[in-house]
Amino acid sequence: MADTGKAYQLYVGIDIATETFTASWLAPGGTPTAPLTCDQAPQGYAALQQRLDRAAGSPPPARVALEATGTSWVALAVTLHEAGYRVAVVNPRQAHHCAKAQLRRAKTAALDARDLAQFAAALRPAPWAPPPSAYHEVRQRLVARDGLLAMRAQARHQRHALLQWPVVVEAVRQHLDALIADLDRRVASRDREIAAVLAQSAWAASLTCLTSAPGIGPVTAAWLLVGTRNFTLCAGPEALAAYAGLAPMPRESGRSVRARPAIGHDGNGRLRTALYMATLSATRHNPAIRAFYQRLRAAGKPMKVARCAAARKLLHQAWALGSTLQHFDPDHKQQQHDTLPALAA
Repeated sequence: MADTGKAYQLYVGIDIATETFTASWLAPGGTPTAPLTCDQAPQGYAALQQRLDRAAGSPPPARVALEATGTSWVALAVTLHEAGYRVAVVNPRQAHHCAKAQLRRAKTAALDARDLAQFAAALRPAPWAPPPSAYHEVRQRLVARDGLLAMRAQARHQRHALLQWPVVVEAVRQHLDALIADLDRRVASRDREIAAVLAQSAWAASLTCLTSAPGIGPVTAAWLLVGTRNFTLCAGPEALAAYAGLAPMPRESGRSVRARPAIGHDGNGRLRTALYMATLSATRHNPAIRAFYQRLRAAGKPMKVARCAAARKLLHQAWALGSTLQHFDPDHKQQQHDTLPALAA
């Protein structure tokens, strides 16, 4: 969504690298300035602010656009946001296609910064704000938990491979058993920490509502809350399904392009994975999801297609519960059906 409610004296584009960043800016209707390259450090951030303050005045009526490249952008974005600048964090694909639209083949930090400044002036992307503390507290534990699960899976595979040999070194087997047991304890510890943090956060009510639905466990609910910022990132469930990469995208043009709609690999992959895995339980225990899944399978849909559709429906259900703070009602559809004749009459 664009931010069209305010005019700015400067539009700033910043190309992010691991150790440096390059900035360029322009006034409305003007051309980008010569690039400024600074270190990714507090003194570099201060130097940029001094230059922008001299160019735009104070308080800073400037819009800043920078790419979400890895995590190198975070410190600079937070610093500029806290200094009063309107910061827009741009999807790298948008910046890439903006450069392609100008038929530019060369790629340098200076050119990318200028393109981002022009992009900010032309499209005025929506402002970004740092997420709440609960986001960091939960997300970092979830990421650490994923790492532990990957290490545990690797250790289990090694143990299984070891036991296939006619000779098994007992010391090696004991080492793998101890490693797996330790990882089990660490995963359980992360689970307790995540539950405790959410229970004491502003997201506690949403967590209770989400986990009232069969198929949405504490970890899936945590990924939903983190991935959607407690259902504040998108305007509705359809937009949220597209954000998660669960909305099939049509590919039709003329008579030559007639591909079937597919979800592809775009969107928030971790949120999509959490929802897909949750359908393994939801298609057995959640009445609405089970009926929907069985209907698709009976219609001849492949299992993976049906599961992706069930994950999208589960996301819609999660939106209804989390955004309105209501608990799951297994009789909701039946109650709605029972009231239809009376309404028709």
